[in-house]
Amino acid sequence: MDQILQEERGMYAYEHTLDTPAPAAAVWALYADVNGWTAWDTSLLQIDLEGPFEVGTEGTMTPEGQDTVRFRIVELVTGELFTDETVVGELTLRFIHRLAETGTGTRVTHRVEITGPGAEEIGPMVASDVPDAMAALIKLAEAS
Repeated sequence: MDQILQEERGMYAYEHTLDTPAPAAAVWALYADVNGWTAWDTSLLQIDLEGPFEVGTEGTMTPEGQDTVRFRIVELVTGELFTDETVVGELTLRFIHRLAETGTGTRVTHRVEITGPGAEEIGPMVASDVPDAMAALIKLAEAS
């Protein structure tokens, strides 16, 4: 399920949801291995978390074709939810990752929220790889 939730001046929000028979713990293990995100998010050339996977920990990431940026874990509920945030100039990019148990596995939702000048212009580009990254994430979780 693919949705652009909001696209207006200074704000962009996009959400994508997939269901998998994989248990939430298998998906969470892939999330918690931040330095391994390049295995499922091919838009990242490199990512390094500078400490434990918990609120307040920062790191660096290098998206394909872009400069290295800093990010920070701003919200985390083990096994259920985490949010990382990147601030670039006047833009704030938040990537929210949610897991919910279903009767047959797990519902995985990734949400991108961008605020600041030009958010509605760069939003579609930033969110364009979300479905592919999620499909790769789920494939790895199902194989584990």
